[in-house]
Amino acid sequence: MPLDPVTQVSGRAIFIPGADIDTDRIIPARFMKCVTFDGLGEFAFYDVRFDEHGNKTNHPLNDPRFDGASILVAGLNFGCGSSREHAPQSLRKYGFNGVIAQSFAEIFFGNSTGLAMPCVVASAADIDALRAAIEADPKVEVTIDVDQLKVRTSGGLEIPVTMPDSARDALVSGRWDPIQELLDNESAIEKKAAELHYV
Repeated sequence: MPLDPVTQVSGRAIFIPGADIDTDRIIPARFMKCVTFDGLGEFAFYDVRFDEHGNKTNHPLNDPRFDGASILVAGLNFGCGSSREHAPQSLRKYGFNGVIAQSFAEIFFGNSTGLAMPCVVASAADIDALRAAIEADPKVEVTIDVDQLKVRTSGGLEIPVTMPDSARDALVSGRWDPIQELLDNESAIEKKAAELHYV
């Protein structure tokens, strides 16, 4: 049965500077000793949000102007490095419901789609324009329109974005959870298994 479609997500946004932000920076490995993903949100970007003594740094996530932001804006190759699913899980648990970047690591992108967290790609110039709008007014509302492949702000900025057709279709049709897809097709799976001589 289809899950809730994700045609758009909205919220206040925050820009995280830097290219090649890898999964170890998103969620350091020492916090991955959990049985479930619950509680990972508090450790998102931990090693850049806090120094070695546990004091807050000047990282954007520590800036009170961006408290409660739910759209993350980033640069090139976001989510690269190891394929740990904990990275998008930690962002989701932190409170993010969408990511806009210049490009994404493929596995991070796929894991995010499976959490109904759309990741869309924008040009460098459009990322700069969006960053300027966010920093000029941290309360500006940003909408990722998955259906129309646009990002809009309440201040009037509109930029085109892209994402693979397969991910877009999965989100807007409510077929973004691969486990649910398996459950929905249990009888077909069993039928095929019965036809295979080695099962």
